[in-house]
Amino acid sequence: MEGRETFKFAVKAMASSTERVLEQAGLTREDIDLLVPHQANIRIIDAARKRFDIDEDKVIVTIHKYGNTSASSIAIALDEAVRSGRAKAGELVVMVGFGAGLTWGAVAARL
Repeated sequence: MEGRETFKFAVKAMASSTERVLEQAGLTREDIDLLVPHQANIRIIDAARKRFDIDEDKVIVTIHKYGNTSASSIAIALDEAVRSGRAKAGELVVMVGFGAGLTWGAVAARL
């Protein structure tokens, strides 16, 4: 795969799918308490966060602890956020990912 093109695709897909799920739910980025992105690499996470214009303190990052755990990365990051108290009952959490075959998606949920 073309690394640079994959990077650009991932950043665009994560930001646009986050915007779309919020729009469908009648929410805005200001409503987000925590963004839980797929933990593919820190450069993608940082670029997507900047493109979506969300504060760094609202993004859970675990890649430095566990690496890219593929399909389980969002679940692991969410579990860590809950266990550490960064995500609390009633808060809006947006989970967003991309993966094999250039697939992507997002979900907004209240804990």
